[in-house]
Amino acid sequence: MRVALKLAYIGTEFHGSQIQPNVETVEKELFKALRNLRIIESPKSASYTCAGRTDAGVHALGQVVAFDTEKPNLAIPRVVNSELPPAIWAWAHAEVPYYFDARRSAVSRHYRYVMSGKDYDISKMREASKLLLGTHDFENFSRSNGEKSTVRTLERINVRVDGELTKIDVVGNSFLWNMVRKIVTALSMIGNGVRDNDWLLQMLNPEIYEEGIEPAPSYGLTLMGVNYGENIEWIEDDYSIRRAGEQNRKRILRHRVMAEVLEELIFNE
Repeated sequence: MRVALKLAYIGTEFHGSQIQPNVETVEKELFKALRNLRIIESPKSASYTCAGRTDAGVHALGQVVAFDTEKPNLAIPRVVNSELPPAIWAWAHAEVPYYFDARRSAVSRHYRYVMSGKDYDISKMREASKLLLGTHDFENFSRSNGEKSTVRTLERINVRVDGELTKIDVVGNSFLWNMVRKIVTALSMIGNGVRDNDWLLQMLNPEIYEEGIEPAPSYGLTLMGVNYGENIEWIEDDYSIRRAGEQNRKRILRHRVMAEVLEELIFNE
């Protein structure tokens, strides 16, 4: 049977999602858990696929992986979570067709970037974001990773203020390395008045204009979800979701306390 899992993880604890030698990654922990539970023998023999890799520090709420297994009764969130570290948890599973590929079968992906501050000119950022919609060559918004094509299609960009934060949601068919974070940088520069829409249009024409921009920090980015055109019947695990919520509320409290401690360590002039 082929099974798909929805995973969430806190990216700051890992050197990215994709397995790499000598560093902690999400897949390293996931493969270890699946082997320990004898759900798979190896990623290759199980035809393992992942919806998309995330960089070091990037988080996920709706990452999707799929694999073949002879023990589908064990390939459920609460069992898999028993072998995973607290910073990674599965929260839904589904039976999928044998041909299902978590990456190639995806229709679109949804990312959200959260950044501190609310003093950007949101109307300018929203107007600029409309220029990015549709199909464009995003070479100026990527970090070269050997992709044959840098053309991508963006379906939706939403910019909004939420309290003291600014949130940017981006939905597209697929994304280049660092693409979302560089889009955030570009929109932030326009929101600050440093750049304008004419510059953004130039950035979308890499054949005649080339400029490198820094990606926004990785800790603000989350892969919110992956959309598949076909009807996948996801079964959510209420226990795993509740347990993860409890753990995250403890993390939130700790970070709030740490923020106050750091404020105390600032010398007042």
